[in-house]
Amino acid sequence: MEQELLLELKQNDRNAQRKVYERMAGKLYSVCRRYLKNDEDIEEVLADTFYKIFTKINQLHQPDIFEAWARKITVNECLQKLRATKKLHISLEENHVSFTDTTIENVSFEKDILSLLNFLPEGCRAIFNLFAIEGYPHKEIAVMLSISEGTSKSQLNFARKKLQELLVNQNI
Repeated sequence: MEQELLLELKQNDRNAQRKVYERMAGKLYSVCRRYLKNDEDIEEVLADTFYKIFTKINQLHQPDIFEAWARKITVNECLQKLRATKKLHISLEENHVSFTDTTIENVSFEKDILSLLNFLPEGCRAIFNLFAIEGYPHKEIAVMLSISEGTSKSQLNFARKKLQELLVNQNI
């Protein structure tokens, strides 16, 4: 994001807000889509995200990390929405399932895998997104979701197993 645009954003310039929205809405929508299924929830979270971006922009002291900062706000808003609607249920049905990471790495259609995330339970999907896509370590995920680190690890394994089954069933 250009420094000048961020300065205008810090001055509550509506034109700058519109430009930032136009540039970031698609990217942040994709982040929301990985966590939430319902379009109304996604739009609500996206609106809350941009409200926070625009009202908290003065807290951003490193303009070169704007996109990462905006993504983090989006992830936090998605998790907050899941908690508020009690959809962030962590299932402990299956623990410690082995999975080879090469299965997903060999798939050339990232879009297909991301669409398969919709078939995972909310809690598993959130943990998979936080770990595999956003890059958070299990310790941070545990704190963010108020679960144990072991639960985070087992849910990641559960999500990987389910994704592997879906990949086989879909012949991807």
